[in-house]
Amino acid sequence: MSFHRNAKLGLAGRLALVRAIEGGLSLKAAAAAFNISPATAHRWWHRWREAGEEARRSLACLLDRSSRPRRSPRQLAPELAEAICACRRKTGWGPRLVAGATGFCHSTVWKVLKRAGISRPPRPMREPTNRYEWPCPGDLLHMDTSEYVRFQRPGHRVTGDRRSQDRQHRDGLDIVHAIVDDRSRLAYAEIHDDQKAATVAGFLERALAFYREHGITARRLMTDNAWDYARSRLFRELLTHHGIRHLKTKPYCPRTNGKVERFHQTMTREWAYGLVYSSHRDRADALPHWLDQYNTRRPHSSLGGLPPISRVHNVRRQDI
Repeated sequence: MSFHRNAKLGLAGRLALVRAIEGGLSLKAAAAAFNISPATAHRWWHRWREAGEEARRSLACLLDRSSRPRRSPRQLAPELAEAICACRRKTGWGPRLVAGATGFCHSTVWKVLKRAGISRPPRPMREPTNRYEWPCPGDLLHMDTSEYVRFQRPGHRVTGDRRSQDRQHRDGLDIVHAIVDDRSRLAYAEIHDDQKAATVAGFLERALAFYREHGITARRLMTDNAWDYARSRLFRELLTHHGIRHLKTKPYCPRTNGKVERFHQTMTREWAYGLVYSSHRDRADALPHWLDQYNTRRPHSSLGGLPPISRVHNVRRQDI
């Protein structure tokens, strides 16, 4: 239920007003008692008095009425409005192009399309959200990379001077390789210069050792369809050696690997851009400290406000 933003009386106040007038107060006295104008008191009293029994019982007569006029003499004729709508449906053009094609002004076309409910194209149907979580740490690991431009001095985001920003990536890129455990959200990340097969395989080997130190044995690994994941013989042999099943996402569907995608968003916001660094080397030096804070102290919303390590402590049965 919504009321006019300048209304002095809500539904309960309006009911109390008409009850007071029914009790013997004059309109002027009731208006003074409720700190409103006599015209306002007159309006609500007459609406109450003219309403039927059902409207009084449901209090429908005390609700705000639409401010839309009963008739609009200057509104565009229905046949002309239909011509505008037909042009929109046929071409898919926006209001400005439709206005040029039909000869009406832009504002008129916009209002007609708005009333017809076709001012915007229909949104495509989205697939329903498929949320899942594997029962044990190590059942599924998510792996992906993200890129960050190297810099020798703070850029315009800090200095405010865009002239200090190099227009090309002259210093190269820092490529962050990351793995996130599906169940615990325990994360491991490293910075490298490339995404070559040997680099990816070496990173995966160290990541698996990191999880083994926490009592987690990997059973499945999910990646996208990048060449260094899907076509690399070295990567495939490493997974076979550790008995890990390789799962690949559906093409052009990154949300399938959403947990590591979300981790990259958090890392970008809190590590890469959350602090001011004098160079990319200082940013790289800060990654292990941020990662430790993420795993052991930072509250995670999907874990009920607990850090990822809270779901790892008892894997080794040390807390029983």
